[in-house]
Amino acid sequence: MAMSLDGFAADELGRSVYPIEDLRGTPALGEMIAATGAVVMGRRAYDMAEGDFTGYEYQVPIFVLTHRPPETVAKGENGRLSFTFVTDGVEPAISMARRAAGKRRVTVIGGPSTFQQCVAAALADELQLRLIPRMLGRRVRLFKEVGRTDLRFRLQDRG
Repeated sequence: MAMSLDGFAADELGRSVYPIEDLRGTPALGEMIAATGAVVMGRRAYDMAEGDFTGYEYQVPIFVLTHRPPETVAKGENGRLSFTFVTDGVEPAISMARRAAGKRRVTVIGGPSTFQQCVAAALADELQLRLIPRMLGRRVRLFKEVGRTDLRFRLQDRG
């Protein structure tokens, strides 16, 4: 998840302040993908692929948070990459992803809403935030809807 210096993670349309395309080919993304056994993804992130996950970086089971599953199946599913649409909340999605991931990590992909749901439910044991050296002034705040102040984090510099 990326955040501007003044705490914003997305524009008014939900687009990231630091798109994944800017990370492609970096060691950080390669390490994250290699350690991931399953993904929980927000519906907006799913929709950004426009139904085509051919050649998608994460070749693991993906659990998509949604109020309504799509009517068509995504392109690109194979023996490793599969999609499950979860309509009953973030907790069941994380639980299913943990079972699918085994000893590997569950990586959460999505915008501020997906992030906020995971943090509010205390389901995240690690947050990887990229601080973008820009001030946006107003957009969608990353921590606005979390509603918790009891969570404690330890800062690690991953370069």
